[in-house]
Amino acid sequence: MATPRLRSRTTEQAEDPLHFEAGQVGVLIIGYLLISLLVVTVVLAVTAVYIDHKKLLSVADGAALAAADDYSIDVGGRSAAGDGTTSPLPILEGAGVEQSTAGYLAATGAAARFDELSIDPSTGAPDGRTARVILTAVVHPPIINALVPDGIPIVARADARAQLVR
Repeated sequence: MATPRLRSRTTEQAEDPLHFEAGQVGVLIIGYLLISLLVVTVVLAVTAVYIDHKKLLSVADGAALAAADDYSIDVGGRSAAGDGTTSPLPILEGAGVEQSTAGYLAATGAAARFDELSIDPSTGAPDGRTARVILTAVVHPPIINALVPDGIPIVARADARAQLVR
């Protein structure tokens, strides 16, 4: 009877085509984990910026409404019907809109909720009847704050029209 020929372990590994694949799965898993962490980090940062922008927009809306309520009345205004009669019209002043906005921000404590919150110089009343409020702030998203140390600037604009109703 013939004795079976014994092969060395290295000879078996060299002939096995799957042996060359050994260890590659670990590299793929690490790569997929890194990509997943990167995606989660980016989604988290974008979500933080989006939520802070919506919060700033809400504050700007409230400030615009408060500013639109701070009007004076022009008793010599023209009628909306165009029939030559006069009716009182609300009049807004740019400086008054800015003062009302600053008062609203102070009353609501908005400066404590946002970094570098400021009123844009273009805040005012462009047509004398619409209060335009433009606020700027800076968002510091989590995790990637080291990559963007100055933060990401956000801007919110809101308009509110002063109107008299019978």
